[in-house]
Amino acid sequence: MKSLLRWLVGIFILLGTLLLSNCSPYGCRVTFGSSTCNGSGSSSFGGSGGGGSSGGGGGGATPTAFAYAVDQSGTIDGYVLSDSASTFGAISNFTAPTIAANSGGVGMVVAQEQYLYAGLGDSGGILYGWTISASGSLSPISGTPAAAPFLADFGTGVSQSEMIVNPAGTLLFISDTLQSLIYVFQIGTGGALTAVTGSPFSLPVGFQPMNLTTDGLGNYLYVVNGNFSTHQGSAIAAFVIGTGSNLGVLTPINNGVPFSGVGYNMWQVKGEPTGQFLIGTTGSTAYDGVTDDPNLYVFTISQSSTNPGAITLLGKTATQYSPYSIAVQSNTGGNLIYSLSFNDTATAFNPIEGFSISSAGALTADANSPFSNGIGEGSWGQFDQSGSLLFVYASYLNSSTNTVITQLSPLNVGSGGALTQPITTGTLANPGFWVVTDPQ
Repeated sequence: MKSLLRWLVGIFILLGTLLLSNCSPYGCRVTFGSSTCNGSGSSSFGGSGGGGSSGGGGGGATPTAFAYAVDQSGTIDGYVLSDSASTFGAISNFTAPTIAANSGGVGMVVAQEQYLYAGLGDSGGILYGWTISASGSLSPISGTPAAAPFLADFGTGVSQSEMIVNPAGTLLFISDTLQSLIYVFQIGTGGALTAVTGSPFSLPVGFQPMNLTTDGLGNYLYVVNGNFSTHQGSAIAAFVIGTGSNLGVLTPINNGVPFSGVGYNMWQVKGEPTGQFLIGTTGSTAYDGVTDDPNLYVFTISQSSTNPGAITLLGKTATQYSPYSIAVQSNTGGNLIYSLSFNDTATAFNPIEGFSISSAGALTADANSPFSNGIGEGSWGQFDQSGSLLFVYASYLNSSTNTVITQLSPLNVGSGGALTQPITTGTLANPGFWVVTDPQ
């Protein structure tokens, strides 16, 4: 018997409450009788991310990518993918940084492939930062950890991207849902954070800032007005991001009036590399008690001098499944979009769907999409900076042992968006925010 307990990225709920409410912060969780949720099997990383080479990720293998995850027991766990050795496991001799015991975090991001930031709402709100060495080890950034009370301002429900960086990795944005504010920090030498002049920036009264994104060039910030409990969005606020001496200063677009109405009720939007388009999903599924919306939406971003950054709905493209979250290739020249979802009966993850976006904003399904060839499936995907790897996250309840299993599947992105999984899925210590980065 299978039943899905939804885990999508976001806010703080104790595990016991989650099991009762069928809601959680970090992705889709399914109840399975076996120990894995996909055809590729699993390999345990170990809980602490400590020394040794658990999972085969250590030794002298050349790192292809690093992954880091918030561990609820009070550490940051580190993992390494090596294509040359065909391994994915704990970083050898990794000293896991100590953090506050937590419920999974508010967010985790990497800037410039060398700075790692994690936000916790627990313990009153704490913002952590580390530099990433060539071997994947972490060292604290000066001035962190720092008290950040606004990180505790998140309601009960689900969200996804409330902590992001711009494409250049020079700015950190964090939404404060309960106070309707956006905090902006400059990322300086050594990863040091400095609040931008005027931060935090206000949103219209009643606007609940949740998922954030920038356009692909980092010129504009887009903020979804969402509802935690219903997993639905209703409007998109937009800002010009200042440059030069005004780096990071937010200036409202459209006279500060959010874009709303038919077609703007997005739950998640993502920028693509050219800076011309946003791709969005309403996130609507029958599991949320609303009608499925099996479509991806494309918005044009105005490049004119009269209202730069304004968005207009260009159109929508039908998908086989109702997208719950999307991952967009962000590297120069990348044009791939993947949607992740689960079925309406809450019994399994759906196969991943892939699309390419043209210079005119048209979406075309990739060959062999949906990808049902036994690759890792889940509810949350993230590219590495090269755009050649897609990591997919899944969390589920093993009904035979009554234990939560959380996994990352590293997928190779091939010609035309084809997905393959030559390296085995790995298991994280517990649910929580995570991030991937290429070595410097």
